[in-house]
Amino acid sequence: MADVSLTNVRKVYAGNVEAVKGVSFDIPDGGFCVLVGPSGCGKSTLLRMVAGLEAITSGECRIGARVVNEVEPADRDIAMVFQNYALYPHMSVYENMAYGLRNRGTPKDEIDRRVKEAAGILAIESFLDRKPRALSGGQRQRVAMGRAIVRKPQVFLFDEPLSNLDAKLRVQMRVEIKKLQRALGVTSIYVTHDQVEAMTLSDKLVVMSNGRVEQMGVPNEVYRKPASKFVATFIGSPPMNIAKGVVRGPGAVAVGDVVLPVSDMAADLKPGDAIEVGLRPEDLIVRGDGSLTMQVDFIEELGATQLFHGTLGGAHLVIQAASGLVPSESKTLNLAIDPAKVHLFDVGTGARRGR
Repeated sequence: MADVSLTNVRKVYAGNVEAVKGVSFDIPDGGFCVLVGPSGCGKSTLLRMVAGLEAITSGECRIGARVVNEVEPADRDIAMVFQNYALYPHMSVYENMAYGLRNRGTPKDEIDRRVKEAAGILAIESFLDRKPRALSGGQRQRVAMGRAIVRKPQVFLFDEPLSNLDAKLRVQMRVEIKKLQRALGVTSIYVTHDQVEAMTLSDKLVVMSNGRVEQMGVPNEVYRKPASKFVATFIGSPPMNIAKGVVRGPGAVAVGDVVLPVSDMAADLKPGDAIEVGLRPEDLIVRGDGSLTMQVDFIEELGATQLFHGTLGGAHLVIQAASGLVPSESKTLNLAIDPAKVHLFDVGTGARRGR
């Protein structure tokens, strides 16, 4: 096993198109790092540079004690799981899993032991004689993971491996991937555009936008203290509400004619300054004695929870609450907010204003 370190890594394509703009972070041995962001943010390019499938324009990639910038992909001791599985259709499951080991000259009995061990871990022993076309999407993904496991690499690289699966199977497979990674203890880098996948899988979450790292940290820290408006609205479902506001004084901002208390305000903000106010849908608490009144436009029923769409101080908001807490015909909601859960962002840069 090994740690992975990226230092000021850049990727520039012909025509001076900068896809990755000086990214640096470390992943400890056995850590699970998820790169998340919208399409085109550079996350897959970054993963491919770690794999050796893309050349690094500048900066340094290290796996363990070795700088691998000029090392061929086959010699980096990594295993990659792709979105499209990349299985050989004419080979059986066993042959697909054994193929890489045979190419490396691994003894036949060792290949057999590793393939059967991996098949047992993934519960695909009964599929070893089948061809990929006879398998479901989830079973094919297990085979792709098994092919990576038998390699016993220093690092696993996952490139949106669940994107082709239906919603229910994605939930099941991400649980299995996390359990498997913990059991094997292999350092892993996982790319996804799905923020729910990112939150549930990662030990370290790296949020990317426009080729740069917007924020990195443990998932709950990124969720609770977003470094920018981009992170605040990208991480979380439903996303954070953002409303235009004005600083009223120390510890207070106004959204329209509604004044909100704020405990985490930058010291240089002064009355009259324009600000953007962020409120998580679940942090606005429905309470009979709440001092804030929201006009309800419509309600989404989601089973265990309800989403209330409406306006507060002229700003459109979405509130999340437990089902049955409020009559479905309600036209207004009384709300309360913890001052520590009111987020402020700079109007120009989108950066967080406060601790």
